[in-house]
Amino acid sequence: MSKQFDVIVIGAGPGGYIAAIRAAQLGFQVACIDEWTNAAGGAAPGGTCTNVGCIPSKALLQSSEHFDHANHHFAEHGISTGNVKMDVAKMIARKDNVVKQNNDGILYLFKKNKVSFFHGRGSFVKAVEGGYEIKVAGKAEETLVGKQVIVATGSNARALPNVPFDEVNVLSNDGALRVGAVPKKLAVIGSGVIGLEMGSVWRRLGSEVTILEGLPTFLGAVDEQIAKEAKKAFDKQGLKIELGVKVGEIKTVKKGRNTEVSIAYTNAKGEEVKLDADKLIVSIGRVPNTNGLNVEAVGLQLDERGAIVVDGDCKTNLPGVWAVGDVVRGPMLAHKAEEEGVAVAERIAGQHGHVNFNTIPWVIYTSPEIAWVGRTEQQLKADGVKYKAGSFPFLANGRARALGDTTGLVKFLADAQTDEILGVHIVGPMASELIAEAVVAMEFRASAEDIARICHAHPSLSEATKEAALAVDKRTLNF
Repeated sequence: MSKQFDVIVIGAGPGGYIAAIRAAQLGFQVACIDEWTNAAGGAAPGGTCTNVGCIPSKALLQSSEHFDHANHHFAEHGISTGNVKMDVAKMIARKDNVVKQNNDGILYLFKKNKVSFFHGRGSFVKAVEGGYEIKVAGKAEETLVGKQVIVATGSNARALPNVPFDEVNVLSNDGALRVGAVPKKLAVIGSGVIGLEMGSVWRRLGSEVTILEGLPTFLGAVDEQIAKEAKKAFDKQGLKIELGVKVGEIKTVKKGRNTEVSIAYTNAKGEEVKLDADKLIVSIGRVPNTNGLNVEAVGLQLDERGAIVVDGDCKTNLPGVWAVGDVVRGPMLAHKAEEEGVAVAERIAGQHGHVNFNTIPWVIYTSPEIAWVGRTEQQLKADGVKYKAGSFPFLANGRARALGDTTGLVKFLADAQTDEILGVHIVGPMASELIAEAVVAMEFRASAEDIARICHAHPSLSEATKEAALAVDKRTLNF
């Protein structure tokens, strides 16, 4: 006997669990299916973000930053630390506990909101009268029927051709979060978010890190001025980043009791280079995950990338079937998935869900942090948009000096005629938090002058945001 629901959500990552909760809040009978399993065999909802992405990586970044500060910065504050050691096993255990707290928190929210949770893999069986039959393959197989289905199955790490992840020597983001000891030499292919964040973690703990990037420019999606500032900081820290390389053969080689990874590549000068490393992290992007979804059974349409085809409202080609997050077009960001999940639940209820792709913030949680929203200067130039720019360095910010972290700047881009904010770009301390003000401003179509006229607390890092807005009109007060 199948169990009947108004809404079935397949996947309990940020898009899925949020969609399920919002749908339940709107009065629907909701089921959410997810197959993530923890080490003890229990349910681990939260998807890639909670289990092997956003949350655990931030836990390791925080631990490694504490270690780095104790070794290199506490002395400036008059703090003597002696011989500082890192217990990697304890660091990983703390990370695992942070993940579990988030898993348990989602299960609690399901219970609180009366969402029926099913632990297993969800897949389409067939269309039935008034909805779709969904199979749950888990410890106990279940058959559900839903009037509406939201697919939120996320994405998987992209592997290099002929170089599968073994998660021991050749690592995806998953394996990179479970390294048991500090590797002496670490190679990273791809200088995107995952490569930079994981490279930063292990560099701080003592690894000699080399990042190989195929593109000739560093962080091509980031505003060029911001990317250059970040690159200078990473170079100073000892993070070796090689641009414009062409990766060749990669093989694992036995060296006594250990196994090394040998990477052959051609550098930007055309020279043949061989890099030997203890571990290799491959971070060359992610691919939509429709594995085991059985889309053929119902004729759910995929595009050439393997993503589920949706319109602007996240509707698929099938009536009553929606898709959100990494498995559809658009940026693969947890908060984008959440916004789409809420919007779809509200659309099912006949409301007008809202997602504005132009005001989705991006963050790289390195040190310095990098965050931005809206268009870059190079995009505005390419589009022929007349604009004004203003920037302010953290070097001139009192709170940044007190923190001992004055790297970076805040940059505003505003329309030359209307002064409407077109983009805000930050590299520096707490950029991930500072960007929120810019997102709010852009969502309300504020001008740079609006931010310049708002009183900001002193001393605070946010004063750099105000000063950058003032700089658009060439009237900074503290620089």
